[in-house]
Amino acid sequence: AATLSGAMAAEGPGSLLTLSAAAVSRSMGALERDVWALPGHLLRGLLPLLTVFRLERAEGAARRAGLSTQPIWRKLWDDVMKTRPPNSENITCWRKKFLETFFSNVLHGVLDVASDWRLNDQHFSPLLHSSPHVSQLTLCNMLQGAVELTAEHNQKVLENLAVSLRILKFQHLLSSDRSIRRSLVLLLHRLIHHGSVSQVSMYSWPVPDTVLLVLILSMSAGFWRSGNALAYHSSPCGLCREKDKAQSQGSAQERAERGHCNRREWNDGEDQKGSPRAPQDADVNGCRADISLNSILSGPRSPPRNQACEESNSEVPCDHTSIQGGSSPRCISDHLSCHPILRKTRRRLKCAVGRKRRCLRRSKGPYADPEDLYDFVFTVAREDNSGLLDKNSTTEGESAENWTGSSPGPPCAGHAGCKRRGGPAGIFPLKAAQRFRSVSTLELFSIPLTGETCRTLSNLLSSWVSLENLVLSYNGLGANIFCILSGLRALSRHSDCHLRVVRLSDVFSHMPCLELVRCILSAFPQLHTLSVSFDLKNQLEGNRPEGNPGCSEVEIPESCLEQLEIRFPREPLHTAFLLPVLKASKSLQQLSLDSATLPCSQELGFLLEALKECTPKLKKLSFHDMNLAEHQKEVLLLLQDPVLQEITFSFCRLFESSTTEFLSEIINTIKRNPSLKSLKLPGNRLGNHRLVALADIFSKDSSSSLCQLDVSSNCIKPDGLLEFTKKLEGHIQQRGGRIQFTHLRLFQNWLDQDAETAQEALRRLKAVCSVVNDSWDSSQAFADYISVM
Repeated sequence: AATLSGAMAAEGPGSLLTLSAAAVSRSMGALERDVWALPGHLLRGLLPLLTVFRLERAEGAARRAGLSTQPIWRKLWDDVMKTRPPNSENITCWRKKFLETFFSNVLHGVLDVASDWRLNDQHFSPLLHSSPHVSQLTLCNMLQGAVELTAEHNQKVLENLAVSLRILKFQHLLSSDRSIRRSLVLLLHRLIHHGSVSQVSMYSWPVPDTVLLVLILSMSAGFWRSGNALAYHSSPCGLCREKDKAQSQGSAQERAERGHCNRREWNDGEDQKGSPRAPQDADVNGCRADISLNSILSGPRSPPRNQACEESNSEVPCDHTSIQGGSSPRCISDHLSCHPILRKTRRRLKCAVGRKRRCLRRSKGPYADPEDLYDFVFTVAREDNSGLLDKNSTTEGESAENWTGSSPGPPCAGHAGCKRRGGPAGIFPLKAAQRFRSVSTLELFSIPLTGETCRTLSNLLSSWVSLENLVLSYNGLGANIFCILSGLRALSRHSDCHLRVVRLSDVFSHMPCLELVRCILSAFPQLHTLSVSFDLKNQLEGNRPEGNPGCSEVEIPESCLEQLEIRFPREPLHTAFLLPVLKASKSLQQLSLDSATLPCSQELGFLLEALKECTPKLKKLSFHDMNLAEHQKEVLLLLQDPVLQEITFSFCRLFESSTTEFLSEIINTIKRNPSLKSLKLPGNRLGNHRLVALADIFSKDSSSSLCQLDVSSNCIKPDGLLEFTKKLEGHIQQRGGRIQFTHLRLFQNWLDQDAETAQEALRRLKAVCSVVNDSWDSSQAFADYISVM
C-alpha cells in the first residue's frame, strides 16, 4: 500500500476519483466482481493501479467496456524490463509480450518480483499465471529451467505450457549430469509428445554434449522409451500410464520368452521385408529393440563400459545377430580388415558387441534398471555401426554418386555393408521405442556435428515424416553432408512425408552448390523452399570438376519449388548446370543468387534467357555481391521485365564504371514499368547526386508503381537526402498528392555528419512515406574499412 501511495504521489495530487480507485485496488480480493461491472470511464482510471495478477484478470471486463490495456502493458514493459525489445514496431500484443518475457526472466532467476509493487501480489504465482501466455521458451546453460519446470510444485505450470508452447529453444548449453537429463526427458515428453511444441531450435553450442544433443534430437523426432525409462509414480506425466498398464500385463510372458533370444537364429531377410512373424520372432525383435533403446538414454558410464569391453574379448559365435542386424562379429572383423583406416574403430565396435550381450543377460523386465535411462543415446548412432562404418570409408566421389543415383533402393545400396542393413539409410530397429508426436521444424545453428551425430540425425530424418522445415546452419558437416542426404532421401520415399523447407549453410562446401541443389531437388520435388549457402570452397576439392557426372545424369522431376536461394563460395555460375533446376521449377517465384562469379560476359544474358523461358511465375529476383558493372544491358532488361515485381541489386557495383546516361536509362526504364513494386539498391555507391536523380521516378509523367526503395549503404549525406526529399515533395505536389511510394530504407548512410540537416530531411520524409534508418557511426565504419585495407 505504501508503495502504491508513493507511486500516486509521484504523479502529483490525486483527485477524489484517483484516491477512490487506489482504495478499490487495495481491496480487489473482495470487490473484484463488482469492479468488473463498473462503467468504462471509471474502469479506465482503475486499470493502471492494478497488480499484474488483477490486470490480467481484468482483460475481459476492459474489452467489454471498450477499453484497451495495451498502453498499460507497454508501460509495464518499460518500467520492469527497462529494455527496448527487438522489432518492437511489429509487436501486436504487449500483454503477451510482457507475460512471456516475465515468465522466462523469473524462470531463469533474472527478475525479482519484489522489485515492483505491480508484480508483488499474494494471489499471483509468477510462473503459474504467466505460463498460459508463453508460446516461445528458451532454455540455456545447465538447463536449470528444465529442472524447475519438472519439479512437483510446478506440475500445473507444465500442463499450461503443454497447451500454449509452440517453440522450444536451447542456447549455450553445457554438459549436464543424469538428474538434469532426467528432468529434460520429462520436459520434452510432456511438451512435445503430449503437448503442442512444433519447433525445436538449438543455438551456439561450440562443444556439444553428444548424449544431451542426441537425446533432444531423438525426442524431437518422437522416439521415447516409456517402459523402463521413468518410474511413473515420480513423474508429472501420467498420460502414458494406462497404455503402460496394458503393456505390463504381458510382461511376465515376455520375460519368459526372452530367454530364447540368445538361442534363436534370426531370419534377417524376413525382418527387412517386414513379413509376418511368429510370436517368438516378435519377442526377439522386442529384445533387440530393448537393447538399442536402453543404450541411448544413459550417457557415458565408464566402469560398466570397461566391463563390457572386457566381456567382448570372449568369443561370440557368428550366428548371433550383431549390431548390424544381419552380419556376425566375424563378418565385421573381416570387413574392417579390408579397410586399414577403419581398424582404429575396431575396439569401439567390440565394446558395442560386448555391451549388447551384457544387456541380454541383465534385462529383467520393464523396470529392471533405472540406470538404463539414457542408454538410448548411443545406440541410435551405433546400432548399425558396421554398415555405417562403410559410409565413412566411401570416397567423396562415390558418396555423391550413391546419393545422386536414380536407383530405387536404399541409400548406399552399392556397398556390401549397407546392403545387409535392415532399412534405408542405416535405420536402426526401434520396435521397443514408442513413436509419439514429433515436431515439424528442426533448426540447428552453430552446433558442430560429428560423424556419429550425423549418422544419428540421418537415422532420425529417414522416418521423420512430420518434419516440414529443416535448417542446418554452420554445423561443420564436411563430408558428412552425404550422410544427411542419405537420411533425406530415405525420408523422401515415404508417401506421407511433409518436408517443404530445407536450408543448409556452412563455412566450407564439400560439393558444388548447383550439384547439391540438383541432388536435393531430384529427391524432393515437393519442396517449396530450398536454400543452400556456403562461405568458402573446400580446399580439398582442388581441381575437382564443377559438375559431378552422377548428378548431371539425374533427371529432376517437375517440382513445386517456389523459392530458391543459392550462396556460392565464389564459384562460377554456369547457367547450363542451373538450367535443369529452372526447367523443373515452373512454379518458381523467388530466386536469389549470392557471391557467384560470371565466367564470361555472356553468362548473365544466358541466365536471363533461361529465366524468361523456364520461370514464367518469377516475381522476385535478387543478386548479391556479384560484379555487374560491365552488364548494363542485362540490368536494363531486368528492370523492364513485365512480370518481376521485386528486383534486388545488392553490392553489385552497378555504378562503378557507369556514365550519367546509364543512370538516366535506369530511371526512364523504371518510369515505364508499372509492374515493378520494389527496387533494392544497397551498397552500390549511389552518393548524393544519384539519389537526387532517383526522385524523378515519381515525376508526373511516370507510370511507375514503385512502393519500396532501398538505398542503404550508399554513401548518402544529410544534404543529399534533404535535396532528394524536396524534389520528391515537388513531384507529389504536381501529382495532386497521389503517390504509391510507401517505404524508404536508409540503413548505414552518412547521416551522422550533420545531425540537424538529417533530422529535417527525415521529418519531411516521414510525412510522405515510412522511413527505416539507424544511428550508424560512419567514422568508425571508415576506420574499420581502412584497417583491413
